[in-house]
Amino acid sequence: MTGPVKLTRRAFLGSLGAGLAIAVMPRVAAAGESSGLAPHVLVHIALDGTTTILCHRSEMGQGIRSSLPVLIADELGADMKRVVVKQADGDKKYGDQNTDGSSSFRKQYDADRRAGAAARMMLIAAAAKQWKVPPQTCTTKNHLVIHTPTKRTLAFADVVAAASRLPVPDAKDIVLRPVSELERVADRNLPVLDGAAIVTGTAQFGADVTLPGMLVAVIARPPAVGGKVARYDAARARAVPGVTQIVEMPVPKPPWLFQPWGGIAVVAENTWAAMKGRAALAITWDHGDNASFNSAAFREELLASVRAPGTVHRDVGNVDAAFARAAKTVEAEYVVPHLSHLQMEPLVAIARVADGRAEIWAPTQNPQANRADVAKLLGIPEDRVTIHVTLLGGGFGRKSKSDFVNEAAFLAKQTGRPVRVQWTREDDVRHGYYNAANAQRLRAALDDKGTVTAWHHRTALTPIGGTFDGKKDTPSVEDLQQGVTDLALAAPNVRAEGCRAPLHTRVGWYRSVYNIFHAFAVGSFIDELAHARGTDPRDTWLDVIGPPRTLTLADLGVAKLPNYGESLDKHPVDAGRLRRVIERVTEMAGWSNRKGRALGLAAHRSFVAYTAVVISVVPDPVRVFRIDDAWITIDAGTVVNQERVHAQLEGGLVMGISNALYGGVTMTNGATDQSNYRDARVARMRDVPRRIHTDIIASTAPPSGVGEPPTPPAGAALANALFALTGKRLREIPLARALAI
Repeated sequence: MTGPVKLTRRAFLGSLGAGLAIAVMPRVAAAGESSGLAPHVLVHIALDGTTTILCHRSEMGQGIRSSLPVLIADELGADMKRVVVKQADGDKKYGDQNTDGSSSFRKQYDADRRAGAAARMMLIAAAAKQWKVPPQTCTTKNHLVIHTPTKRTLAFADVVAAASRLPVPDAKDIVLRPVSELERVADRNLPVLDGAAIVTGTAQFGADVTLPGMLVAVIARPPAVGGKVARYDAARARAVPGVTQIVEMPVPKPPWLFQPWGGIAVVAENTWAAMKGRAALAITWDHGDNASFNSAAFREELLASVRAPGTVHRDVGNVDAAFARAAKTVEAEYVVPHLSHLQMEPLVAIARVADGRAEIWAPTQNPQANRADVAKLLGIPEDRVTIHVTLLGGGFGRKSKSDFVNEAAFLAKQTGRPVRVQWTREDDVRHGYYNAANAQRLRAALDDKGTVTAWHHRTALTPIGGTFDGKKDTPSVEDLQQGVTDLALAAPNVRAEGCRAPLHTRVGWYRSVYNIFHAFAVGSFIDELAHARGTDPRDTWLDVIGPPRTLTLADLGVAKLPNYGESLDKHPVDAGRLRRVIERVTEMAGWSNRKGRALGLAAHRSFVAYTAVVISVVPDPVRVFRIDDAWITIDAGTVVNQERVHAQLEGGLVMGISNALYGGVTMTNGATDQSNYRDARVARMRDVPRRIHTDIIASTAPPSGVGEPPTPPAGAALANALFALTGKRLREIPLARALAI
């Protein structure tokens, strides 16, 4: 009998799933290499016809590697069996690579189609020249150029050499196919290209990268932002077997940006030794200026802020006069704490620094920013920094920051060896860039018929801008576009104000960002209006929104609307589309026939998409309630991969429920109280709907965001359903605290 064999969990999974692998694609020339046809940085066709398409956005479960390359291949007319998808490194030549803001399709749809179209036009031109026919009589399909009148064909391999000698078409001359000819996109249920690798354990996530001579580091970071080490016991840490070095990290200075957090790094031959060494450091901390920060007191500070006038960002009519003559006034306050990303894969980055160059492997959402930040940290040109993007085990905006990548680069330079910086779950929770904390105050004036004649909205939030400029403590015009200044309202008098909320911790992008709490407050408040008026919540929603129409800046009462970087001509604020998702989701849910069910409704516009949710709750003898059904509808314009959008609707809805029930990290004396999933809770099986019904509205409108829009309306829909069930109005997240569950 042989002795025991060391086997990692991933290797074990790989051995189990080895028989599931369908094919191994050969190594081919990368896009942009000299041989073959390379009309665009994302597309390369080798002389044998094998086509390489680069995915320049990061894959974190949303299916972008299975969607954007297929869109390019469809426009090209390629056979996916002859296509290799490769991940692009971080480089400005690929355009915008920042995978956040639900922007991959709405920002890249046309540009990526043009990449495929340029290659298609060059192949057709070469074939047409050989056949002596007009190019417009030819098309491509299944890796063939086809002369439509005679059905003659030439394989890509037969014309790629000739095509490579032709000039690349000017952007103004590129002609896209009719959408009806995009066969795989028209099918809209594309397979997950990484599925087999994920199942067999061969997919490469950040922590899977191993380099010769690599060390592992874990870092003891200051508990409070701005803190630093007062003293520590390096000798005790060095005494742990496997520990090779103790390194003092650079102390960050405000503004915080995405610098390393500071503290002490323990570098070792393996992760376990590094963790044990860190535990032995016995650090005494100087907590700095934020040592007195406490969440309970800050909650009161936020509420006081929205009870006083703020900066007016939206103004229509005469709000004060409307309230003075109102037959009835309804008002409410809502509070949402900081939220932690809680992504499944903890942060990790691997760096090798030598000979004036740096090479990084990381599960990153923003490789170009990483590249610039590492270059600045090391004092080397950007073109000497290479960022390799691995698969991400979740991101939600946390992995668009560079702090963890910078830590690895710094330690690799200090040690002279490759270093993997591994964050633990506790590190992730305690040292995050949290979503903004928020308080809101909403008021509505009603006339004697129950019509809303005035709407007054104040919001205080810790702005992300404070991370970049410590002096910023009030929301900007860009901040309030997220559910405040772009809210379609029929009321003739509207005012929206941004109120002060100083920053005491690091705040950063989080899935849906400020839309989370603005949708929670607005969606809950409209439900409160319904009960104050004695009208059905669905009818009240439609009354508050008003008739189908597109709203101008003057209609909205704003000087400008950033509109998520989109023009209002292309993506207007469309009350009709918001009404339609409400009508559609309530029809799906059987809203008019409650049958004893407690239903809650909410809707929201975010990332220029429109989403509505209905949640059904029923009594539970053990824990007050359970969610039996949830319905969600989205109008996201043109949709390329329906299967992935359905998955995003399900995942975004569950995350919204999780945020509402358990969301929130709190601080005591500047330090985060929570540490892991045991106290930074997420929704479990018993918390999520037994059935989720997803619906995508067919549309020819330009693509909108998808990844983030499903999350914001879920919280208000759940709170409204719980009010319908219990009669208790819940205005503060986490809801579970008030329900004692």
